Order: sequence, then structure tokens, then C-alpha cells
Amino acid sequence: MSATTVPSVVIRQPSSKSKPISMPVIGLGTAAEHNDVEVVKSAVIEAIKMGYRHFDTAAQYGSEQALGEAIAEALQLGLIASRDDLFITSKLWCCDNHPHLLLPALQNSLQCLKLDYLDLYLIHWPISAKPEKRYMPYSEECLVPFDLKGVWAAMEEAHRLGLTKSIGVSNFSCKKLKNLVSFATIPPSVNQVEMNIAMQQKNLREYCKAKDIIVTAYSPLGAKGTKWDINQVLDNELIKQIAQDHGKTAAQVCLRWLFEQGVTLIPKSYNKERLKQNIEIFDWSLTKDDHEKINQVKQDRMFKDGPAGFPLPDLFDGET
Repeated sequence: MSATTVPSVVIRQPSSKSKPISMPVIGLGTAAEHNDVEVVKSAVIEAIKMGYRHFDTAAQYGSEQALGEAIAEALQLGLIASRDDLFITSKLWCCDNHPHLLLPALQNSLQCLKLDYLDLYLIHWPISAKPEKRYMPYSEECLVPFDLKGVWAAMEEAHRLGLTKSIGVSNFSCKKLKNLVSFATIPPSVNQVEMNIAMQQKNLREYCKAKDIIVTAYSPLGAKGTKWDINQVLDNELIKQIAQDHGKTAAQVCLRWLFEQGVTLIPKSYNKERLKQNIEIFDWSLTKDDHEKINQVKQDRMFKDGPAGFPLPDLFDGET
């Protein structure tokens, strides 16, 4: 089986003297309700064989160790020439979302991954929890004020120390991004957000494009089969018809649409056939008529107030 060549985008760096960093436009997400080490390892190895080079994890996912073991095995098998062939993203969890805890949290992630550096480190949510409250659900008493300036200064220090090649955020609204950009010495390079045909994030995409911030779409196929189940993506009759017209799957149409919006994407699947289908989106295109129809899809955010267990009704500042 020949590997698919995945296109990349260049991440903005702090200065013109910084070496450009290429981020593959499609990666493998590892956010699952239950992450079995062997299942994750097997999926990552298969994905590398197929051409995936971007892998997304987080301290909260419980998949860092498995991903690290898979990377080590891929190197041993000669599937990649060096660790530098991969783009690895991880994230800072809410209980560590404090200036003095960020570096220890990042170093713990690197230890789990058995890596010397990340390619991208993100603030997972614009929320801080008490350090001892590692797991959701969070009550209001578990949450504390989020010191964005202090945390971002620690992110910039992590970058200067070489622990991560680039830094960014996740689940930030336009309002929160504007606040961050107003004082950041190193602007965020990426904002990872929920985005799919049923949550198209038009305003946020426009703002991020203007500020040279790459948007990465998580839940690009919705969240079918989870406790956050929505059926407006893969079960959408319009998408099924477009897929039939092109001889593609509904998932491929959804992922191709995202690619044509100029964003990066991290679908999650541990199924070999779906892994293969998800990466086969680069040799065909949607029509203008397809785009016009998709633009009419009803919009519905999966995480209206953040994930279950976050008592924050204004988390997204009323943005859609």
C-alpha cells in the first residue's frame, strides 16, 4: 500500500529568523472516551503507514503514553526516518492552567510521549481549575480565575526553552483571541475548535485568517456515538446525496469541505478502513453548487457551554 502525501501549511513563527514549521493539514485525533494503549498504538502505526504525520493528543486524553510508544515503534520499524518527520500536538489541561504549573505539565507530557519537544502546545480550554481537581465534572467551586497573561507568558517561555516549536490555544472565541493578541509577545499560531458542516465557525475563521492564526477543526465529523451525539453531520441527507454524486463517503465529503475552507483537521478513528478513507480527500473537489448547499446546513454547536461538567454558560461569549 502506497502512502498518501498530505499537504501542509506553514505555521507563523515569532520572527523572520525562526525556521518555518510545516503542519500537515490532516492529522489523527486521539480524544476518545476510553483509550486502550494497544488500540491507540496499532492505529497510530497504521496511520503512519498510510501517510499520516500529524498526531493530536492531550494530557486529559490519556493517550500520550500510547502515542509515544507508537512513535518509538515506528522509528524502530523504519516507518519514519526520525522523530522530526512527525508533527505532534498536545494540550495543557485546566488544573494545570496556571503560570507556575505550565512547565511541569508540559514536561510531564513530554515524559509520557518520550519526546524532547512538541511541535505545538495548546491551552486546552480558557478555564482554570483548582490544581487538585484533575478530572471533570467541575462544579463552580472547582474553578478559579484564569490568568491568561501569566499562562501565556509561561507558554512563551516554553517556546523559548525549545520544549515546543509553536504555541497556540483551543476553544478560544474571537473575543478571547482579541484579548490574547493585544498583549502577546508571541501571538498564538493555532486555534483548535469544534468545526464541521453543522458548526462552520465563519466569523471565527475570518478573524483567524486576518490575524494569521491557523484554525484546526476537531470533531470534523460530529460526535456520533458519544455522549455528545449529534446527527447533523454524517447523517445529514444533503451530505449523503453529495457523497453519492461524487462516489465518496459522507465522511470524505465533510473532510474535503473542511480542507477547501483552508483549515487543518484532526478526525479521530482507530478503524483501519476509515483511517484510509479519511486521508483520501486530496485528489478530487467539491463543486460550487455543493458549497452553496452546505452553506445552508443548520448550525448547532456540540459544546454549547463547553463540555459536560463545565458550569460556564458564557464560555464562547455568545459567538456562533
